[in-house]
Amino acid sequence: MLAAVIYTADLITKTVVLRTLEGEAPLVVIQDVLQFRVIFNSGAAFSIGTGMTFIFTLIAAGVVAAIVRTARKLGSRSWAITLGLLLGGALGNLTDRLLRYPSGIGRPTQFQGHVVDFIEVLPGHFPIIDYFPVFNIADSAIVCGGILAVILAWRNVQIDGSSESAKEVGNDD
Repeated sequence: MLAAVIYTADLITKTVVLRTLEGEAPLVVIQDVLQFRVIFNSGAAFSIGTGMTFIFTLIAAGVVAAIVRTARKLGSRSWAITLGLLLGGALGNLTDRLLRYPSGIGRPTQFQGHVVDFIEVLPGHFPIIDYFPVFNIADSAIVCGGILAVILAWRNVQIDGSSESAKEVGNDD
């Protein structure tokens, strides 16, 4: 359910932003803090791997397949939320890579669509680096899901809801 909400929110926001802001100046929401600016990203975060869109498409498809396969073992609400965030985000960006320009049904270039990014925080004022990457709802969900996955793994919470330490205690009998 969470994956569907994330995926739908990502598609709707990208559609609205493209219809209202593509080719326009950035929309300043809070001066020097938040603005919406449309960019098309063929790479990954920070535009790393620009030109490797085909590879990122295959990776995203593999992530989606792995999450769907893993979801059958779910017994943990925390992992359900984590996988929902990761799946919704991966599907959102995978849809762009499959269907957005220059890819798409009937086009000669497949699996190389550019991801629509539009949320920009601290434009030109980000500490340490010159800018924070422009991102979208899917990217946010992936980052939040990744952070949750690290926390759950660190706390030894298993996909089935058990704890690694609880399994070890149970095996000592």
